[in-house]
Amino acid sequence: MLPKVKRTKTPEQALAALMRMAARAERSSGDALRLMRNWGVEQSEQRKVLQKLIDSKFIDDSRYAQAFVRDKMRFSGWGAYKLRAALRAKGISAEIIEEVLEPISREVSAERLATQLRRKSRSIKYSSVYELKNKLTRYAASLGYDFETIADAVAQTVKEDDSCYDC
Repeated sequence: MLPKVKRTKTPEQALAALMRMAARAERSSGDALRLMRNWGVEQSEQRKVLQKLIDSKFIDDSRYAQAFVRDKMRFSGWGAYKLRAALRAKGISAEIIEEVLEPISREVSAERLATQLRRKSRSIKYSSVYELKNKLTRYAASLGYDFETIADAVAQTVKEDDSCYDC
């Protein structure tokens, strides 16, 4: 097997490639910079290419963050802590992150978590209420919810669980 040769791109090639990618799916400025770094584009040229993408509206971090939050909440059931960390890792600024997460109400978040926990509780094997509560709490924490929301949702889920005889 031949060794993998790292392909480099000129700034023009990188711009064209990123335009194609951004036309198919939302990309963040952090994604674009990471890709250009991998392609061996000079750092001074990376900023110029990124600015062209932003000016021509191929990349918009605010639009990306809104789509990311909407999808991760709807399809993966993520909470605010996990969303914030993931957006930070994508290179989104703190102002944009707070702007996107601010309208998410605590009630909607709590209801999403309760739905996730009801679904999860059907597949958990446990021998005591304590064990069930611990497993649900760890699962909810892994989704990125705050402890107060987790405690309320876990208590509600355990209370509703018909198979929980020693509650």
